[in-house]
Amino acid sequence: MTETLKPIVTRAGEEDTRTGQSGGAVRVSGVSPQHTPATRIWYGKVSNEPGYRSLPHHHGEAETGGYVLRGKARIYFGPGYAEYIDMSEGDFVFVPPFMPHVEANMSAEDDLVWLTARTPENIVVNLDDVPDASLSGYVRTGA
Repeated sequence: MTETLKPIVTRAGEEDTRTGQSGGAVRVSGVSPQHTPATRIWYGKVSNEPGYRSLPHHHGEAETGGYVLRGKARIYFGPGYAEYIDMSEGDFVFVPPFMPHVEANMSAEDDLVWLTARTPENIVVNLDDVPDASLSGYVRTGA
């Protein structure tokens, strides 16, 4: 008997949490090898509370596509994380494989919510942390 193919739905509130985390960036997956038949994609939601940021990290061999669903984001990168790009609702971003970066919520009041897709899966390699003061313009407000 041949198994019938059908879409797999992950309902709101049932996202998988068995994924790599980086400090203040919380990742949940809607489509991933952890809980669906997917084999070459991770698709999920990443959120940062107001004033919080991720640890420095990279995503190994994974190519990353992101979409800012809600909030004001900044990605720090480059030597000493001295370079950055700002994004807001509706912006897309591509992060190349193995690129160390820090994702920050630049709002003191609102959550930052990203939709993120990675291939082949959600690889998270956390790196040594850096002081908040070394990130230009960043102020932790949620402590």
